[in-house]
Amino acid sequence: MSPWLVLTVMVIYFFALIIISLITSRGATTDTFFTANRQSPWYLVAFGMIGASLSGITFVSVPGNVGKTNFAYFQVVLGYIVGYGVIMTVLMPLYYRLNLVSIYTYLEQRFDRWSYKTGAAFFLLSRTVGSSLRLCLSATVLQLFLFDAWNIPFYITVVITIFLIWIYTFKGGIKTIVWTDTFQTTFLVSSVAICVYLIADRLGLSLGEMVNTVYQSDMSRVFYFDDANSTLFFPKQFFGGALIAIAMTGLDQDLMQKNLTCRNLGEAQKNMFWLTVSIVIVNLLFLTLGALLYLYSTAKGLTLPAASDELFPRLALGEFGLVAGIFFLLGIIASSYASADSALAALTTSFCIDFLNFKDKTESVKQRQKNMVHIGFSVLFLIIILVFKEINQRALIDAVLVAAGYTYGPLLGLFFFGLLTKRGLRDKLVPFVCILAPLISYMISSNAAKWFGGYQFSYELYAVNGGLTFFGLWLISQPQQHKS
Repeated sequence: MSPWLVLTVMVIYFFALIIISLITSRGATTDTFFTANRQSPWYLVAFGMIGASLSGITFVSVPGNVGKTNFAYFQVVLGYIVGYGVIMTVLMPLYYRLNLVSIYTYLEQRFDRWSYKTGAAFFLLSRTVGSSLRLCLSATVLQLFLFDAWNIPFYITVVITIFLIWIYTFKGGIKTIVWTDTFQTTFLVSSVAICVYLIADRLGLSLGEMVNTVYQSDMSRVFYFDDANSTLFFPKQFFGGALIAIAMTGLDQDLMQKNLTCRNLGEAQKNMFWLTVSIVIVNLLFLTLGALLYLYSTAKGLTLPAASDELFPRLALGEFGLVAGIFFLLGIIASSYASADSALAALTTSFCIDFLNFKDKTESVKQRQKNMVHIGFSVLFLIIILVFKEINQRALIDAVLVAAGYTYGPLLGLFFFGLLTKRGLRDKLVPFVCILAPLISYMISSNAAKWFGGYQFSYELYAVNGGLTFFGLWLISQPQQHKS
């Protein structure tokens, strides 16, 4: 694909996002930025959250990983259903009952200041790292198929990538993002569906033949019950998926902030129900796409790239023709930016509400500080992406979920301790527990094969980390009623 065509597609795409931003940010205040005035239609939130939940990593890494792990990732997706059910029935009623803007203020009401600040700090760490890795993928694709042709350094690509997000989110915040995510999810889902259709057509397969061919292939295996030591063992994947959903959606300001923009709890729960259905279907589509990519490569005698994350980009932009290339480009941009733009708004919201005490400040001070924080997190994204690009060698989907296992574990422990017990905490000791638990988890995970006869950790790391946090909190707890 010509670099000039890539540039033209990007310019048109971002021009559309900026137009949406200008329309939705008229008369915006800091309350608009943080809550969208709690007037978002639930169906827009539900559809837009597909893109924010999946991200560019899902778009590229899930299809690429099919060659290594077959359809095993669907075990994780099935676990999501359980996790989303907990969010719908336990967490969302709590957030709406307390009328929260930042969900971490629950920890202050339930415990005290140090618990609250610790929870918010772990979210800032988790989402900053995770969103930076997601953006890294988008920047890498743009570098490979656009900026390399003009000898533009990677760091310039990253600066441009982040600036484009900043320019359409800095004023309208979450209100703008609800609409831009809907726009971007449309391209994400349609691009995958079109690429599946084009590959099947290239292989001369009808829809029914395509489904049967994928099902009959060695890559269609979903369930793994035979080896408890394997990272693909079903209980690890399924229960890990449930905890991933709870941690990375239900305890994450980014995705919960969108839910809290709905008019009431009932509409927010409808949003979450349809998100659950959509996530299962879309992930199955991604896995089908992955199988087709490998089947096509085998049929055509193509050499597979060393990095599985490069398979879909290389075939879409170099093998399947102009239409597939354009829709792939739109899909990767949409999926990456739909995740990163809302993360930037959520990080800004959390820092302003949880650390700058916005409720006692004038609107002009709020606007000035909000803009400074927004810029600050944009710069932090840039730094993390450049560092990660230099040191990472593993598939990005694994890198993000493994990193999240360490950073979201303390949030799981804190919230579950608050929900499942009526005990208070020696609040000043909470940060030490929440730092120690991930360190112990890392030590256990790193030595598991040696200590436990070849055992390999997968997503059950979330349970170990959260469980250690819960146990540590119990040790520093005292028998008293919670504050709320």
